[in-house]
Amino acid sequence: MSVSVKVRVPGTTANCGPGFDAVGIACTIYNDLELTLSTEGSLVIEVEGEGASLIPTDDKNIVWQVIQKVFEKVGKQYQGIHIKMNNQIPLSRGLGSSAAAIVAGLFAANVATGNTLSKDDLLDMATAIEGHPDNVAPAIFGGITTSVVEGKKARYLRFVPPAKLNMIVAIPDFNLSTHAARQVLPETVPFKDAVFNISRTALVIGALCQGEFQHLRYALADKIHQPYREHLIPGMGQVFDAALEKGALGVALSGAGPCLIAFAQDRCEEVGFGMVEAFANNQISAKYLVLDIDTEGARVID
Repeated sequence: MSVSVKVRVPGTTANCGPGFDAVGIACTIYNDLELTLSTEGSLVIEVEGEGASLIPTDDKNIVWQVIQKVFEKVGKQYQGIHIKMNNQIPLSRGLGSSAAAIVAGLFAANVATGNTLSKDDLLDMATAIEGHPDNVAPAIFGGITTSVVEGKKARYLRFVPPAKLNMIVAIPDFNLSTHAARQVLPETVPFKDAVFNISRTALVIGALCQGEFQHLRYALADKIHQPYREHLIPGMGQVFDAALEKGALGVALSGAGPCLIAFAQDRCEEVGFGMVEAFANNQISAKYLVLDIDTEGARVID
């Protein structure tokens, strides 16, 4: 006897400028995961799409590791596990590939074992694995989330802007691990920089909640992580400038990078071309995607 489930999880962009480790947005780019459990057999992992040659297909695979955590939580075990991953989210680019893998494994295993865990339970598990909830929260719930960790529990607020907002993501042709991007951050920041970020994070959330997107140009400014990471991404400043010149409402580093993300309601293709051209002027090959806000989060698909 076997049970099979297929789930879809969105990619995410985190931080949104000043909201370091606190703000995230679900994007319309996805990883699909098909999980089949049976009482007989062994572990089989197949990977297609982004990162297919890089993702482990043995017990080091993160999806398999988080599936086991669900088994432990619900008190069930299976001998036959078939995991089939179809990835659209690029690895180590700042679009939440690791969060998507974690959420996909947790979500699929929960559904396949009887759906006994709530989404809030899955959020706490995902946060414990990922280390912070800024990517995993929007991956689970969709929309825009702002989140904190209180004790061992993740608390979040989810919302969707009242007006359409596009995200133009410039994807340079190189990887940047989150670990490497965190290594360049200082242990402390000046008090005035902390105040700078607090005020702008408040304004970002207010602007997105109210649809007052004209504030994003300066609300997305940051002083506690982007300036320290800029040297890791050749041409980052020029790409920001190009996006704004072409009509973007605002621009930021996507997660830990190296993707750069611009927000716009129109002229999206012009903004994307401008960002790619600015990367090319710094000898970096890049492409761009125009994405919407995903409002569903993790879900079961046929």
